[in-house]
Amino acid sequence: MGEFAELTFRGRTIRLPVVEGTEGDTGLDISVLRKELGAITLDPGYANTGSCRSAITYIDGEQGILRYRGYDIAELAEHTSFLEVALLLLRGELPTRDELDAFTASVKEYMVVHEDLRHFFNAFPKDAHPMAVAGAVIGSLSTFYPESMDPKNIDESKESCRRLLAKLPTIIAWSYKHSLGRPMTYPHHSLGYVENFLHMLFSTPFREYVVDPVVARALELIFVLHADHEQNCSASTVRVVGSSQANMFASISAGVWALWGPLHGGANQALIEMLEHVRNAGLTPQQFVDQVKTRTASIRLMGFGHRVYKNYDPRAKVLKKAAFEVLDKLGVHSELLDIAVKLEEAALKDEYFIQRKLYPNVDFYSGIILQAIGIPLTMFTAIFAIGRMPGWLAQFNEMHRDPDTRIARPRQVYVGQARRDFVPIAQRG
Repeated sequence: MGEFAELTFRGRTIRLPVVEGTEGDTGLDISVLRKELGAITLDPGYANTGSCRSAITYIDGEQGILRYRGYDIAELAEHTSFLEVALLLLRGELPTRDELDAFTASVKEYMVVHEDLRHFFNAFPKDAHPMAVAGAVIGSLSTFYPESMDPKNIDESKESCRRLLAKLPTIIAWSYKHSLGRPMTYPHHSLGYVENFLHMLFSTPFREYVVDPVVARALELIFVLHADHEQNCSASTVRVVGSSQANMFASISAGVWALWGPLHGGANQALIEMLEHVRNAGLTPQQFVDQVKTRTASIRLMGFGHRVYKNYDPRAKVLKKAAFEVLDKLGVHSELLDIAVKLEEAALKDEYFIQRKLYPNVDFYSGIILQAIGIPLTMFTAIFAIGRMPGWLAQFNEMHRDPDTRIARPRQVYVGQARRDFVPIAQRG
């Protein structure tokens, strides 16, 4: 017999099985709670609720640890490409050179979108947010590929995974071109995944964009570091929608829209806006930190603190180094980067932030890198979406291979009116 926890409620005691993870994390299986005791757990935001067993990503927020399939994020960031990480998340193992080359070739082939899909962009307003466009276009892919819609069919799922990984950079780049009223740039077979995205984003018929390897590598780092992050809001959304047997395209489009929220993927944009406020208001970093400590509702130190991490976000360490390398290579002096570094120094030695375990997160330096590359603020969250795509796909596939998966249906504690008698409209005063 395994280990159990006992729960006593109103004179009745039940035993809840203990579920142990490979890294020592522990869960109590409460699946029989309502049946046995007539009660449920109440956990707003699901902060203490495990929705599944997963073998994809491990996070230890107290220690500042992030691993994909057992591999430390810093090692992956240093030694792998984004598509290599994508294959790791999807398959569970690092690929061989031949496997990676074959996967890369197939993804590159799929970067071209159906020509009819290109006309979709003409229907969107020029100022449409790229995330709104991306979510809509991804959802529409199910109309173009009805033959790859069965989430239980492994071959069809692999095909859809390659399509989504390949087409999202094209969709995002074209949404940007549409907003400028410029012609779309098609993917080029001679370019890699990240280089192709930059090429489609910035090339024009009269000026070919030459991709700087340092810039491409910095963007690839951002993709790698965002590739998955356990059961976050958007990944959970993909799982919830997919649990109804909705197809992969529909489920991923829901994930895109969940990521759009300013409390999730929009945080790196908010970070840049905060740094610009500090600069434009003529504040010193210390003055701004002091304002944050007054806890005025409208003043927050963006890029600090995380729902999971109570230590320095391991992704932020990688991006801090990359930020300096990119700006140095481009010959750019960023006043915002100077402010960010001084804000970090001031906050990390301030007892207010130390006691609350508030440390820099991945947004703190990613926004500065994206701005240095020349990517506009409205595109920041869309860049995040490209990076997060492998994680969404891996989460979707894992859920459909899990025999314990059921359609997501949370319970509630009802706090509304008790039974009332109906009053005909003529008698209501």
